[in-house]
Amino acid sequence: MDILYLLIPLSVVLVFAIGAVFWWALKSGQFDDMEGPAHRILMDDDEDKR
Repeated sequence: MDILYLLIPLSVVLVFAIGAVFWWALKSGQFDDMEGPAHRILMDDDEDKR
């Protein structure tokens, strides 16, 4: 039972840390272009290297 006094605050801190990292990713533009990388994979430019 004593371990709950450690685990509950630790889990709350972990949730806030994950939320802060997610908020930073949203504000820095990590999720702005969701289709661009998928289109770049499909565009094969091996013909230019010959």
